[in-house]
Amino acid sequence: MNSLLHPSDVLYAGSRPFPRLAACEHFAGSEKMLKKALQIQAELAVNEQPIFDITADCEDGAPAGKEREHAAMIAELILSGDNRFGRIGARIHDVSHPLWRDELEIIISRAGQRVAYIVLPKPESADDALTQITALDELRNRCGIAREIPVHVLIETPGALHEVWEIARLPHVEVLDFGLMDFVSAHHGAIPAAAMRSPGQFSHALVVRAKCAIAAAALGNGIVPSHNVTTEIRDASVVREDARRARQELGFLRMWSIHPNQILPIVEAMRPDFTEVNEAASLLVAAQDAAWGPIQQEGKLHDRASYRYYWELLQRAQSTGMDIPADARQRFFWRVVNSVR
Repeated sequence: MNSLLHPSDVLYAGSRPFPRLAACEHFAGSEKMLKKALQIQAELAVNEQPIFDITADCEDGAPAGKEREHAAMIAELILSGDNRFGRIGARIHDVSHPLWRDELEIIISRAGQRVAYIVLPKPESADDALTQITALDELRNRCGIAREIPVHVLIETPGALHEVWEIARLPHVEVLDFGLMDFVSAHHGAIPAAAMRSPGQFSHALVVRAKCAIAAAALGNGIVPSHNVTTEIRDASVVREDARRARQELGFLRMWSIHPNQILPIVEAMRPDFTEVNEAASLLVAAQDAAWGPIQQEGKLHDRASYRYYWELLQRAQSTGMDIPADARQRFFWRVVNSVR
């Protein structure tokens, strides 16, 4: 099968492939919660692939006055053998905080070869995000790190929302996250607290407008939009419904988790429709056999435009732990199985 042309090699001529990321991003701050998250990540993995990423939090997770020690702990966890998949990122403080450069330097100098991504919170503008991205690149160069380190930017201020398309175009950005709580707070009481949770977060005009703008900017620039947290941690049906609405109504492809109970409901709600997965597998197998030229299937003409759609759908299915038909799995995902993360 390996001699056939892989979709990633032929479907993105002249453009970068859409980032292939897990549908859930789980935030944890303390060492205890991070180690628990790593354990769950290993337990829920499917075919040696994690179904969620872990973001180690320097911002809200660090005890006041111990920010450097906290960043050092995160760097050690990233380097540890418990990080078997290499899917731990780190959120540093925002550009106005006096210690963000220290946090970034500790993480990059010690764990820059393995950190999955860096999350940048609370930019007021594209320039704020660029300041931190520039510092990241300077650290990479100083530490001799050739690999690109992806960046996730939190859109949680009116200023960042105003410049969201500029932010989405910045170097290394692969995710735009929506920070609902801070976004609501930044509106000086004009948005009620009810908009921080459901159903208000899906009905208040200013919040829905922000979510649509973020999803459109991300998808329009070939990066992933990530939905905000759900504060409900006991009722899985609430979490699942929030994730379903984020995916189906607003186009988000990823969502935050802040409690282990939220991980599976988010992943399940973000999965593609099973019928579409089978259709995608069948179509892509036929397209690969035709060397990715146009084909007819069930009376419909398909070419590389539809192949790209179904390939990205099949990748989402695989990253959420869905069963992929055996022929398609052997043809298209052998690279994932054999890759060294």
